[in-house]
Amino acid sequence: MQKIEQIANQVFADGFSVRQAARNGSLVRPTSGMAPGFQQGNIVILSAPDADEFLRFCVLNPKTAPILDVSEPGDFTLPRLGREIDIRTDVPRYRIFRDGELIDSVVDLRAIWSGDLVTFVLGCSFSFEDALVRASIPVRHMDNGTNVPMYVTNLDTVPSGKFGGPTVVSMRPFVPKDAIMATILSSQLPQAHGAPVHFGDPAAIGIKDIAAPEFGDAPEIRDGEIPVFWACGVTPQLAIMRAKPRIAITHEPGHMLVTDLRSDGGRQF
Repeated sequence: MQKIEQIANQVFADGFSVRQAARNGSLVRPTSGMAPGFQQGNIVILSAPDADEFLRFCVLNPKTAPILDVSEPGDFTLPRLGREIDIRTDVPRYRIFRDGELIDSVVDLRAIWSGDLVTFVLGCSFSFEDALVRASIPVRHMDNGTNVPMYVTNLDTVPSGKFGGPTVVSMRPFVPKDAIMATILSSQLPQAHGAPVHFGDPAAIGIKDIAAPEFGDAPEIRDGEIPVFWACGVTPQLAIMRAKPRIAITHEPGHMLVTDLRSDGGRQF
């Protein structure tokens, strides 16, 4: 137990190290702040008959679902994103849906993998947090060692066939000057959801209680801070629950695939 807790609190040097820790089962927490400078990705895995319709959903909703890569059916490697990736093992925790219902949360997909599964890796807001840290902008959930709060809004996505539904947002509180700089920095990273979709009054986007996020941990918002909201890669999970595909696999919120792509557009491999 002590070894697992030590690894869980470790800041990894690169994406490969994070993936190895996930693969051997020692990585047990969300990946925010891990491997600074490397892009992280949301995961959606669907059977081939559903993949084309979901691909169009991503194209129609680029802020919510910016595409980093799409695999061939049955291929569990993602060589364009990093060396030796095995999507069946290299995410800390996965969610499994059957006919739109969440049936399990697991750390390994090898027992259920099949030859018709297609993997989508979508950009993640964790990837722009490194830019904020380098600009000396405090990121509260990272400082507190908690998961980013995520909320279901009244902002609709553009539907594609059976895939559609509301947008999920992640929230980070900032003082006004830091909120402006966070907006500028994130707008330069469209593959990490780009600029915020909203800031200020949560009720304006349908959030009734900012202290009670649907996903992640409750936030700490201090006097003088304003909440800033970014499109979130959990949105496809709601679209999956609405679409009810036969099989769907996603990451557990906050538990991402850490790639070998640099946040500044370069590559490690």
